Amino acid sequence: MTNAAAPRIQFKVHFQAMRRGKKKAVVGEKPIIAAAPLGNVARVTRLLALAIRFEQLIRDGEVRDLADIARLGHVTRARVTQIMNLLHLAPDIQEAILFLPRVEEGRDPITERDLRPVAALVDWRKQRKTWAELCATACP
Repeated sequence: MTNAAAPRIQFKVHFQAMRRGKKKAVVGEKPIIAAAPLGNVARVTRLLALAIRFEQLIRDGEVRDLADIARLGHVTRARVTQIMNLLHLAPDIQEAILFLPRVEEGRDPITERDLRPVAALVDWRKQRKTWAELCATACP
């Protein structure tokens, strides 16, 4: 009898690491893990995201007010207010801040301190003009 008629099954497997050094065979190709992007998210981007999160916590009733946030974060109420003032920026400026490119080396081009006078302006048109001037000198 010959082996020519024997059925043949083929499939790909890879081994996945488990706890305590064990490995598990998994059917299919090993997933390709994307490389982490280079650089760091700008600090002002993180602060604006934090302000948005703080606002959501207050709206959902998880914290009572900014004083609670300050206590929980071990910072002053004044610092929390400075962070929350970023929410006074025009929506398009907030979007631009949230999508600032990653900082690969050196200092952040735009700081929260640079944005304080912009956020202090009530008129969004004036904010946009001041933002454009700031970006002309500081944005990459």
